[in-house]
Amino acid sequence: MNDMIQIKEVQPNELNIIQDIARRTWPVTYGDILSAEQIAYMLERFYSTESLNANLDDGHHFLLARENDEMLGFASFVHDQPEKSTTKIPKIYVLPQTQGKGIGQKLMETIEHQARQHGAKKLTLNVNRFNKALTFYQHLGFEIVAKTDINIGRGYLMEDYIMEKPLR
Repeated sequence: MNDMIQIKEVQPNELNIIQDIARRTWPVTYGDILSAEQIAYMLERFYSTESLNANLDDGHHFLLARENDEMLGFASFVHDQPEKSTTKIPKIYVLPQTQGKGIGQKLMETIEHQARQHGAKKLTLNVNRFNKALTFYQHLGFEIVAKTDINIGRGYLMEDYIMEKPLR
């Protein structure tokens, strides 16, 4: 399947595709970790059209993974965050029924290539401490460098690991 997957940059008029994939992915990804109320709150907070447009205005790049006309996943990245020479990956989600087929890896390879072209020396991301994706990131060469608890309002916390991958 990996050879058939195309990665393209999202255009501002395609944000609805990102929203659709997030709504289809989050309940499966976080259903055993977070309450339905917290998932709904976070989806609205992070994936409203206003929030996604603000991400674009702040220099975030969004990528879509597709096979033929089917959108399978997305990722976002932003250069020089939180410091120069670091590319941060705030979002990466692949539809649950297509996980394990190389889509996430292809998205990450594309981000790594873009980061190297930009001159980044490392990639960084946050992952929920109880998310099964932790092993995916470790397989790609990311290491846990810190723990963080981020208050996102309404009494909800994001309990994350901060992970980094040096780019050699």
